[in-house]
Amino acid sequence: MIRTLLLSLLCLAAGPACTATPANAGFNPAQLRDFPRDTLTVQRSEGRDLFQIWVAETSAQQQQGLMWIQQLPRDYGMLFLLPEPRPMDMWMKNTYVPLDMLFFDTSGRIIHIHERAVPQSEAIISSGAEVAGVVEILAGEAKRRGIQVGDQLLSRRLVR
Repeated sequence: MIRTLLLSLLCLAAGPACTATPANAGFNPAQLRDFPRDTLTVQRSEGRDLFQIWVAETSAQQQQGLMWIQQLPRDYGMLFLLPEPRPMDMWMKNTYVPLDMLFFDTSGRIIHIHERAVPQSEAIISSGAEVAGVVEILAGEAKRRGIQVGDQLLSRRLVR
């Protein structure tokens, strides 16, 4: 009761961008209804993987990201595109799902993979170099699927 009240007060203070989600909500795509949807293919040396993605286009969407989502299916993810290449820093504050982060260059080539980002951590996760963006997928999926640095991301969203 007190936890719910405190979370509600925090969301009121944060404004309309904050959405309180009960811990048992599970995967609720309605939380991301304002995000554009698309598909993304990861072209590996030995095959392809297809993901359904939400695209964080606006500043508000990029700040929200996958916050408050309790579950993420294996074939879903979120794409963050930068307006210009630069080093990129991420964190997992208010993100309850562990993630793999696939940082990519302007050609869509994966240049860095951060595996198993810890939920709710405020530790900075850096791209380590200039990137065009990042794709977040469920933790463990990069290893399970054999996704590696050098693999190619294919999406109409990545064409500049």
